[in-house]
Amino acid sequence: MRCIKSTFEYILNFIIVHLFIGVIWLNNTYGHTTGEEKVFHLLVPLNGVNSDYYKSYIFTAIIPTIIIAAIIMILIIKSEKKKLWIYIPLTVISLCFAFNQLDIYKYLYSNIVKSDFIEKNYVNPDDVNIEFDEKKNVVYIILESMENTYSSKEYGGIMKENLIPKLTTLANENISFSNTNKSGGSLYLDGSNFTVASMLAQTSGMPLKINLDLVYKYDFDKFYTGTTLGDILYDNGYDNYIIMGSNSKYGARNTLYGNHHYTISDVNTAIAKGKMTKEDIVWWGYSDEDLFKYAKEELLEISKNDKPFNYTILTVDTHFENGYVEKDCKNKFDDQYSNVIYCSDSMINDFVDWIKAQDFYEDTVIIMVGDHISMDTDFFKNVPNNYERTTYNVFINTDYQKENIKTKERLFTQLDMLPTTISAIGGKIDGDRLGLGTNLFSNEKTLIEKYKYEKVKNELGKKSDFYNSFMGVK
Repeated sequence: MRCIKSTFEYILNFIIVHLFIGVIWLNNTYGHTTGEEKVFHLLVPLNGVNSDYYKSYIFTAIIPTIIIAAIIMILIIKSEKKKLWIYIPLTVISLCFAFNQLDIYKYLYSNIVKSDFIEKNYVNPDDVNIEFDEKKNVVYIILESMENTYSSKEYGGIMKENLIPKLTTLANENISFSNTNKSGGSLYLDGSNFTVASMLAQTSGMPLKINLDLVYKYDFDKFYTGTTLGDILYDNGYDNYIIMGSNSKYGARNTLYGNHHYTISDVNTAIAKGKMTKEDIVWWGYSDEDLFKYAKEELLEISKNDKPFNYTILTVDTHFENGYVEKDCKNKFDDQYSNVIYCSDSMINDFVDWIKAQDFYEDTVIIMVGDHISMDTDFFKNVPNNYERTTYNVFINTDYQKENIKTKERLFTQLDMLPTTISAIGGKIDGDRLGLGTNLFSNEKTLIEKYKYEKVKNELGKKSDFYNSFMGVK
């Protein structure tokens, strides 16, 4: 009986201590994450997640919890005034700490308060007339954690030396939308602040929200049932492709794209085709050096077809924590993440130069968009509180003349990428709006230009039965 009681007490100790240490580890590792993100990643597969996160969790959170809980248990056993009731306030305190740090209160509130904001402002692509005067190919590169913060102060960043000089040049020489009069970009919104959520936002004009009433019936094999970029382009004669160096099952990206007419190439595809073995896996699968090599091979084959193509690429080297160091990266800076970003800048630019040298470039638009601001918390600890971190974007080889469109001081989010992408490759959209997004090449106001940022952010955070109808249910 005493053994059972001691075991029960130790489990309580472990839970109480881990609610503190585990939450601290989560915040230090991932930075600010929303309730939707936590719930989503509890539901969808974690296939292919970087093993460094498991190791970090075990050695930084689990093992310290075991040791501290054991020490507390020993002290309690030796104490003559041991009382079980002390666990009640300790449990309440630890739960309150966890709820506060993880924004659980905010998430629960968002599941109670309803809003019709999405329903009133959503434009269903199926109900919009979209015509293509010409059908340009698009190479759409989603740049992992690529933000304008990495540039120097003269260009709108905060670095003493520009970590992305070549991307900055590409943005200045081509069309790049900015929230300021310098190099800027897309503003942060919950529901598009991690990779797969950003992918959904960019392709559908909708954020990623998992309300509590969807938890037990959400089917990640369906993911999102609304119309996306892949559907629109497929219906207009395009072939869609996406390549990523990680496992596409992670975060259910395989269903997000596979269910909407994309052919998917990932680390498993590379292994199946004999391009690498399981023993060759690094980082999240294979690095960006191989990613761009495989992308070149595929683009040369795809470009031989008669049909226009949408070729999407997802980079990975600049993923937190600290990124992946390619073998040819130079140690120009004192910290690893700066070197990884600087190296990525060069590789991306080399890939763009390669595309420009190909025969298919004349009929191809290159679009590059950061998926979200970086979650590498240590790297940004000295960022001023009044600095607005934004994600990078550039549109290369469109038919638009830079001087004829407003690119500076535009307030926009990842939701606006869907209609902007279609417009960039020659599509004419009645009303210039799709999903919750606005075509940035037009004079139409975006949602945050029309309603202001805080209102849009607050309304999107509330429960929407209309939105839930687009999410896959069992």
